[in-house]
Amino acid sequence: MSKLHEVFAAAKAENRSALIGYLPAGFPTVPGAIDAITAMVENGVDIVEIGLPYSDPLMDGPTIQAAVDQSLRQGTTIRDVLETVRAVAVTGAPTLVMSYWNPIERFGVEKFAAELAACGGVGVITPDLTPEEAGDWIAASDAAGIDRVFLVAPSSTLERIEVVSNITTGFLYAASLMGVTGVQSVSAAAPALVERSRPYTNLPVAVGLGVSTAAQAAEISTYADGVIVGSAFVRKLIDAASPAEGVAAVGKLAAELAAGVRRTS
Repeated sequence: MSKLHEVFAAAKAENRSALIGYLPAGFPTVPGAIDAITAMVENGVDIVEIGLPYSDPLMDGPTIQAAVDQSLRQGTTIRDVLETVRAVAVTGAPTLVMSYWNPIERFGVEKFAAELAACGGVGVITPDLTPEEAGDWIAASDAAGIDRVFLVAPSSTLERIEVVSNITTGFLYAASLMGVTGVQSVSAAAPALVERSRPYTNLPVAVGLGVSTAAQAAEISTYADGVIVGSAFVRKLIDAASPAEGVAAVGKLAAELAAGVRRTS
């Protein structure tokens, strides 16, 4: 059982979902992102997603796009992302990278997988990599011993859910809606998507897109194995008057969300 699966199992034993928090590397700065993510973990985030900044983030809404743009303008590199993973992994929280495929392919697929593992990373979420084009990544991630996370959506057919589930090794990412991140509501299609996915995988199923409050986290915790929050954390940093206030704000939100997933326990 991987470290990622151990955390999901521990949350399940507590009759709750695992809380998964996302922030892009390099925002507001490389050290600032590390400080913010560390505060998230210290206040109840179980699993961390570190975004790899990319210039064409198809899945990301305006909040994350703004943060990623600032990170790129400041010169954040893949090396910075990997060093962020190294620093965050020290907290003990399983740490994944969320990245579009192009940067990984340009860096070198085998090289990226191996260096991520060496930094303590446990897996990668690849929102735009299709199963049909994933052969190189399947081989590289298997060789490096890191998990693969693929996405299903409300529009996914049962056949597609089965295909995606068969190449996923970490957790199945259930996108709650058709659209981009940052929408402040969870689609009513989310429970049905999780239910439709269950017969095709024994892995945890986590719901993301649109989650921003403790109440939403509590609701999702009644039917999913993981609750993914991204834009809400990024917004706290954007709105903060200073880096220190931003770190405090994301810590406070993490504590609220952690309490939310525990309302069902």
